[in-house]
Amino acid sequence: MNKERLFEIAQTAIHSSTHDPKHMSISSVRMADLLGDSHEQIEQYLAELVDEGRLRKEKLDKPPHKDIYLLS
Repeated sequence: MNKERLFEIAQTAIHSSTHDPKHMSISSVRMADLLGDSHEQIEQYLAELVDEGRLRKEKLDKPPHKDIYLLS
């Protein structure tokens, strides 16, 4: 699995989101399970995508206060 594939998956999930604004919550453990990679690698890819400005990471201000990802 590579960073570009993870971005494609995140982008598709965000576009199909019913939330307003469109966002998704990503469990790195679950993504690692589905994609056959380590959760550390998934977290590293997500951090790189945020650093590159391709994704934006925020925290929900209402419970459950999850970290969410939005398209930049």
